[in-house]
Amino acid sequence: MKLIPATDDHRTFARDLTRRAMLPYYREFDLLWIEEAFDQAWGWREQWLIVEGESVLGFCSLSQDRQALFIRELHLLPEYRGRGVGSWVLGQLADWAGQRRLPLLRLMVFKSNPARQLYRRNGFVEMGEDECFVRMQRVTGGCR
Repeated sequence: MKLIPATDDHRTFARDLTRRAMLPYYREFDLLWIEEAFDQAWGWREQWLIVEGESVLGFCSLSQDRQALFIRELHLLPEYRGRGVGSWVLGQLADWAGQRRLPLLRLMVFKSNPARQLYRRNGFVEMGEDECFVRMQRVTGGCR
């Protein structure tokens, strides 16, 4: 497996995958999915495809500040879930944060999303929550 940069040609795939994965949570928490918001964020975030051979397994979207690499989106096609792909990606992103000398890898996840278990198994701890989301982070070992 590897992560390769996504281009504008991949935006429709990434948006559709994100919408399909997130719409049940948006409905559950009475939030509005806005296509334009995804498209706008596409321009300022780092976008990566998760690939194995010729197959695209999913994508992730990242941003960073002075102390953390933020996972903004991490979505896999349904047929690749539960196969260790998510754990592999999280390990890669923790390594990247360390290489960038960022001590933390952070994300937010809907409270009812079963991916919380994946994150916990991969060293993330819950740092707080609001009505919809849980904030989680993992120490990467990167120094500032």
